[in-house]
Amino acid sequence: MRPDDWHLTEDVGDFLARAGDFLRSRPGPHVMQLTWAERVRARGAEAFGTEAPVFGVLERAGEVHATFYRLPPRGVGLSPLTHEQADSLAVRLAALGHSLPSVSADHSTATAFAEAWQRHTGATPKLRDTRLRLYRLGTLTPPEPLPAGRGRVLGEQDLEHVMFWCGEFAKAVGEDVSIDAGTWADTRFADKRYTLWETPDGTPVSIAGMNPMIGGQIQVDIVYTPAHLRGRGYAGAVTAEVSRAALAAGAREVVLFADLANPTSNALYQRLGYRTLTDWAAYDFSCAAPEAG
Repeated sequence: MRPDDWHLTEDVGDFLARAGDFLRSRPGPHVMQLTWAERVRARGAEAFGTEAPVFGVLERAGEVHATFYRLPPRGVGLSPLTHEQADSLAVRLAALGHSLPSVSADHSTATAFAEAWQRHTGATPKLRDTRLRLYRLGTLTPPEPLPAGRGRVLGEQDLEHVMFWCGEFAKAVGEDVSIDAGTWADTRFADKRYTLWETPDGTPVSIAGMNPMIGGQIQVDIVYTPAHLRGRGYAGAVTAEVSRAALAAGAREVVLFADLANPTSNALYQRLGYRTLTDWAAYDFSCAAPEAG
């Protein structure tokens, strides 16, 4: 495996032309590749910073074996890689003078790349405390009994309501983002479709969102219930509703991430029919690679 087997491009159209079929052949493990490539395609690269994005495809004899993406100043996101593939990518990026703050991927791939990056640049990797598990829906099994109330899909007339709930979610998970009418279109929350669970008197109690369908797959993202309303079945009800909506929209696969530090949500998703696909990890690097040349 040679470092120059990696084809790098700033053109998301070129990236998708080369790797689209490969990514769509296993949309679950490639969910982040597909999501961010589509966001760049739809919004334009300038929506994500002043530096150009970088996409990479590992090709040999006309066959795609792996991919990566990076939207500077963010870190690099990887498709599943072998140790040899991770090493060849680290060599290529280091030779080009990339300064990587972090890497995220399935746990095995992230670890292999973090070790390779340390070998080739001297950067010290630190595993983030937040560990995620990626689930894929098997047979949807809605909770019984459902809590009193109903699910309602939110539309454009509900934008203020959606922004409030997304802001509450962002604060709860520690995302440093400003959400208001002026910033909304630039946030990762703007391209989702939201479902709200309401009590019989119309009081909103829980929300779930889903990303647009890409490659026949929909990612459920976000699920949030205010702390004082938890334990009443609302999260299970709204997750079942948004999962049902994803299937009704024609998704062949439905996936979601869960924080492994939250056993309640992990158990809930499993009861609803979600099954483990892979564990996810991210490493931060304490220093950057030296500039090339």
